[in-house]
Amino acid sequence: MAVMSREQSPYVELERAAWSQLAGDTPLALDPAEIERIRGIGDELDLEEVREVYLPVAELLSMRVRLAEELYAATEQFLRMGQDHKVPYVIGIAGSVAVGKSTIARLLTELLAHSPDHPHVELVTTDGFLYPNAELERRGILDRKGFPESYDRRALLRFVMEVKSGVEVVTAPVYSHLTYDRTDEVVTVEQPDIVIIEGLNVLGSAKQRPDGSPGLAIRDFFDFSIYVDASSSDIKRWYVSRFLKLRQTAFADPKSYFHRYSTFSDTEAIERAETLWDTINWPNLRENIASTTGRASLVLRKGPDHAVKWVRLRKM
Repeated sequence: MAVMSREQSPYVELERAAWSQLAGDTPLALDPAEIERIRGIGDELDLEEVREVYLPVAELLSMRVRLAEELYAATEQFLRMGQDHKVPYVIGIAGSVAVGKSTIARLLTELLAHSPDHPHVELVTTDGFLYPNAELERRGILDRKGFPESYDRRALLRFVMEVKSGVEVVTAPVYSHLTYDRTDEVVTVEQPDIVIIEGLNVLGSAKQRPDGSPGLAIRDFFDFSIYVDASSSDIKRWYVSRFLKLRQTAFADPKSYFHRYSTFSDTEAIERAETLWDTINWPNLRENIASTTGRASLVLRKGPDHAVKWVRLRKM
């Protein structure tokens, strides 16, 4: 098995060929139609990628969940406390806009839900915790949507803490990518085995308290975290390509916040997408997101073709 880095390190790095062997003979429960449904616009995902990359990830997570449950039960026994509620295993998935983290989050949700040990898996995206557009406009930061300050971090932290405390029923707000705003809907999380929380800044630092002391970060309550990585030049190219595809699909809906872009020529659309990347998404990636890579338990590094080329796993 080829290991990329052999020097002593708290991490192990495996090339894709070596990583793919770790799933062994585990059957793949998803068919091509299900994978097509899971795949986001602009993402490249096929059966081979799922078998070689994400099936081993799901196997690793299933093992960790099982052992975490045993450790929790042993700790409760040591403390002579009756285990009267379920405490979910919480997984955070971070990465840039257009890197494919939403597709990966949906895929892992499905793979883990097919596991006989963990049938109840919930996926929550942090988009729902963005402040409503009206509030962002009031604060003068609508053009900084996605930056840490555009989220209701207190509500997001409260949600994660309640989940990790074993609260039986927890709700999270829902975001509409059609209207580009929060809705009045909520998603209900009720005693799951696993909760996956996906978002740009889920591995970010805590907000400092008014007295200067450090606060809590949502990553403090993660049992495992994944960072989806790629070169910024590749991500920008994927972002522009996705923008062009959205112009012909989601943007074509008159109800879409971005409907005005549906009539753009290719040249106009590319110019607009590049401007949005250069002025919003790239600064956010550079200033807030990329620096959290080292905090992840697992890093999936993609190549120019959107396929994962190597994996870095923190040993403990």
